[in-house]
Amino acid sequence: MNLEYLSGFGNEFASEALPGALPVGQNSPQKAPYGLYTELFSGTAFTMARSEARRTWLYRIQPSANHPAFAKLERQLAGGPLGAVTPNRLRWNPLDSPSEPTDFIDGLVGMVANAGSEKPSGISIYHYRANRSMDRVFFNADGELLLVPEQGRLRIATELGVLDVEPLEIVVLPRGLKFRVELLDAQARGYVAENHGAPLRLPDLGPIGSNGLANPRDFLSPVAHYEDLKQPTTLVQKFLGELWACELDHSPLNVVAWHGNNVPYKYDLRRFNTIGTVSFDHPDPSIFTVLTSPTSTHGLANLDFVIFPPRWMVAENTFRPPWFHRNLMNEYMGLIQGAYDAKAEGFLPGGASLHSCMSAHGPDGETCTKAINVDLAPHKIDNTMAFMFETSQVLRPTQFALQCPQLQPSYDACWASLPATFNPNRR
Repeated sequence: MNLEYLSGFGNEFASEALPGALPVGQNSPQKAPYGLYTELFSGTAFTMARSEARRTWLYRIQPSANHPAFAKLERQLAGGPLGAVTPNRLRWNPLDSPSEPTDFIDGLVGMVANAGSEKPSGISIYHYRANRSMDRVFFNADGELLLVPEQGRLRIATELGVLDVEPLEIVVLPRGLKFRVELLDAQARGYVAENHGAPLRLPDLGPIGSNGLANPRDFLSPVAHYEDLKQPTTLVQKFLGELWACELDHSPLNVVAWHGNNVPYKYDLRRFNTIGTVSFDHPDPSIFTVLTSPTSTHGLANLDFVIFPPRWMVAENTFRPPWFHRNLMNEYMGLIQGAYDAKAEGFLPGGASLHSCMSAHGPDGETCTKAINVDLAPHKIDNTMAFMFETSQVLRPTQFALQCPQLQPSYDACWASLPATFNPNRR
């Protein structure tokens, strides 16, 4: 599979599956090459600042407008509506793999959200579980999708080309992009953040300078690849939280050439250039941000995607795990592999935890006691990859998330073993 390097977000990229399929010097000629139809795929408003605009010109065999009416599907997304409000810390074991044939759409399970699908900001978070490839095509009108595989390799065939993604890689699919998820292994499981707000981008580096964290050159987009198939295809869309479908007589993945910046892309988390302290104290988790969806308030994120990769710990005279904290942001954490350094047990790959706004949390009792008493020396945290979907708006669990057997009933107990060590006579 061929991939092209992206040189940075907001720039212009181009690809063609047939020589000369891209018009030269004009976006919409009277007669496009090869008898193709011209279509504009806009991810932002037309009048956005040029630095913020996301759009791609498509040259396709059939225009997207060639479809019959959509009908609401009887089977909707799993997870149900949002449940009762709760300020409590929550943690879940991994969801079970499906026992019946289940593709990516049917395997999506809503876990938490902080806004309805009709809202112009906020996020919704799902887990996916699948044991068969899709034989239909899907697009999400409600938001951009960030997929984080935890088990199983995926082949994602999109309008703009094909992306293979595996655990420790992520893929971002623009709002409205048509795609099909094929399984390269028997089972697949992972996490999905649906971003209703501003498209994800690289965070500013500020005092870090021009290099570090996720580097633009490591983000990959596909080359053009089209399907010229005259066969019935079900096209499913998610619209205001509901699934609707229509039947086409052709594959909608029929784009022969394209140019623009509203494109799918993948990133290997192992290429993240981790930056941390080389003197003392534990840095804020914001220094581990891979991608961000900003709000109109500078520095306040609609969504931050933050990772905790393998890294060296060298800080002197320092409590090295994350300190105990209460903060404005709301944290939904997942684990791709290994163990998270702030939890001794109970947090498993494929599982998740939710710490809401001003919810007190930090390392569990066992981890805390060990960190206070350990002889400090440089050591490497290895064979691990945890992550956070962090957002400025409170996340509410779905009814499923509050009632499922994977919800751990005694999560609070992991802090109950913290001893009282205060002694006013000993400094």
